[in-house]
Amino acid sequence: MEFKQVQQLIKLISESNNISEFKMEEGDLKLSIRTKHYSDAKAAPNTTTTQQILPMQAAMPPIGTQHFAPPANPAVAEAPQTQAGEDTSNTGEEDNYVYVRSPIVGTFYRSSAPDKDPFIKPGDQISTGDVVCIVEAMKLFNEIESEVSGKVIKILVDDASPVEYDQALFIVDPQG
Repeated sequence: MEFKQVQQLIKLISESNNISEFKMEEGDLKLSIRTKHYSDAKAAPNTTTTQQILPMQAAMPPIGTQHFAPPANPAVAEAPQTQAGEDTSNTGEEDNYVYVRSPIVGTFYRSSAPDKDPFIKPGDQISTGDVVCIVEAMKLFNEIESEVSGKVIKILVDDASPVEYDQALFIVDPQG
């Protein structure tokens, strides 16, 4: 099973209100997904627990259990709320910025090869569907496409750095 297929399966199950547990075995791959749906409005949003068990001969160690609450669109999310004690005397311009976030855990790369130019730089105009970076996960190089159009304001992650699921990678001004 390809990594993208696993991602799609996780997304479908986490969005479903009918499935609370899913187990699958395909060759040496064992996949177990368990969701918790809270009906109480004060409780936490839907959370998904995923565990993937790889064969002992695999080059990569097994992935542990990952807990996450998927946002409506994991690759693009609005700027986070201001933390207590932060300076809020900005011009309000930052309120319109959008964060492009990592849809997976892996290693962030700004270009397709060390000797190649980066996909984007601050000040560049990007369109929906443009490849903005690569995130390597389990020896697979996943091209991350922008789900927003606008001007790249800032790149938040250093090249060849590890990134977490839903970590902000870029700041984009959709009106820029």
